[in-house]
Amino acid sequence: MDTIATLPIILVLFNIVTFCLYWWDKEAAHDGHWRVSEARLLQFAFFGGSLGAVAAQRILRHKTRKEPFRTRLMAILILHALLIPAALIFGPSLYRMLLAG
Repeated sequence: MDTIATLPIILVLFNIVTFCLYWWDKEAAHDGHWRVSEARLLQFAFFGGSLGAVAAQRILRHKTRKEPFRTRLMAILILHALLIPAALIFGPSLYRMLLAG
């Protein structure tokens, strides 16, 4: 498998990990245990797990009223919504240019 084909698989796995991280934090909040910081949750969303983060927020009803967390997560999702189409459109030609040197 080449690099471009493995990228969607990595993104899906990272979103699953992000969803699980939100689930873990929700359980910890409920049980009074160690929590995952909001900064860490947003980092996982920013580095590719935005869909998993938003899905966890909706399904688990976790961090739905926390501001500015909610706004920051939506900003990350919008950023990804803009970057992914741009990467799909311009990425292959940029990749070829990089390989050509």
